Amino acid sequence: MTSGFPEIWDTRAFGRALDQAFNGIVAQWGETLELTFMPVLRFITGLERGLQYLPWWMVVLAFCLITWAAARRWQPVAAVAVLLVLLGLLGIWDAAMATVALMLAATVLSVLIGMPVGIAMARSDRLRRGMLPVLDIMQTMPIFVYLIPFVMLFGPGKIPALLATIVFAIPPVIRLTDLGIRQVDPEIVEASRAFGASPRQQLWTVQVPLAMPTIMAGINQTTMMALSMVVIASMIGAGGLGYQVLQGIQRLEVSRGLIAGLGIVLLAIIFDRMAQSYGRRVQANLHREGM
Repeated sequence: MTSGFPEIWDTRAFGRALDQAFNGIVAQWGETLELTFMPVLRFITGLERGLQYLPWWMVVLAFCLITWAAARRWQPVAAVAVLLVLLGLLGIWDAAMATVALMLAATVLSVLIGMPVGIAMARSDRLRRGMLPVLDIMQTMPIFVYLIPFVMLFGPGKIPALLATIVFAIPPVIRLTDLGIRQVDPEIVEASRAFGASPRQQLWTVQVPLAMPTIMAGINQTTMMALSMVVIASMIGAGGLGYQVLQGIQRLEVSRGLIAGLGIVLLAIIFDRMAQSYGRRVQANLHREGM
């Protein structure tokens, strides 16, 4: 039986045309794109091997130093150290470092791309109106849909996993960068203009510093969303803790999946503490300066 709903256009013909067009792109540009992203693949692989090669205590020390630089308080440093040691005690250290390498690469690239886009949106209402529906689609589209073209272009591996993670995780940093800059008090911006600050100086010495707590909240959300992608990314060869969860599903091993899932939770807490501590310190400094 059919619903009898009138067909305005032939979706099957459109689908075939779209598939043929994308296959043409893959055939013509696939090798070029692979070469273009080769430095990114080498960076992720090098970071992963470096984290796995270094003694565990050196990695813990490095994370503690970064946390201290971000927070300047010993409580989050101690929490990060304890959680990292727990990762080792669970026996998932190497898999966790592989996940950290992919997540860090995705987060850094998301911030490098997302912050300029968010700044541009804050300075242009027209761009903002055009970008908001795109961001809505990026956040609501099933992530498996992103994997199809990326796997076609690059094959299974870390690059399609990285690109799909970026597409999924980048909207929060764009949205909150835009929001944070728009929420800066116009009187403060006007005062800086009265003192002769150029538009670029107003942006980097007034608007971005005042918006930094909101921007950091966006970076924190992007980091969490990148971590939430590790299981799906493992399906196309990303490895790491997500692969351990996938093996637990395939082999019906509850313990393997539970331990790997707990490792993902510990990593999420670690990066959340680091980002929140930095955001609090920035906000406290702004309050002390009376801004």
